[in-house]
Amino acid sequence: MIMNTNLKLAVLMMAAMIIFSSCASIVSSSTYPLSIKTDPSEATVSITDSKGQEIFRGTTPANVNLKAGAGFFIKAEYQVKLSRAGYDDKIVPVTCTLDGWYFGNILIGGLLGMLIIDPATGAMWRIEQGFINETLNSSLVTTDPGMQILNIHQIPESWKEHLVEVE
Repeated sequence: MIMNTNLKLAVLMMAAMIIFSSCASIVSSSTYPLSIKTDPSEATVSITDSKGQEIFRGTTPANVNLKAGAGFFIKAEYQVKLSRAGYDDKIVPVTCTLDGWYFGNILIGGLLGMLIIDPATGAMWRIEQGFINETLNSSLVTTDPGMQILNIHQIPESWKEHLVEVE
């Protein structure tokens, strides 16, 4: 009798997990890590979402977690702006794609997972780009032969080995 009750409870729990779960929510994630590096380092990082709202500000190297969904059935999109004095700004787009596990709902999660849970949690989307590694271009190149006074932080690392100390 006890064995029969435990078996029924186990079957009931398995059925509930299948009915009330969704495949992408179980197998995947709704947030993804993004590692950001620049050459030179210590560049300012500003990440804005599709609405233009800044969601992160920091300096490189940086690690941030980004949501893959931006609303019900809406994928997230981001603009990562990298800037540093003496260098041209760079903007790197980060986009989401449909997660292949979302279609696992056909076999595992059913309509509830496909039409409600994964779209609401953002788990139906995936950020495949796990890192940004950009080299910033110097904005100091000029055709003017005149002298320029620069801060040590404004010149590229490759120039620093050629510097001579003046007393």
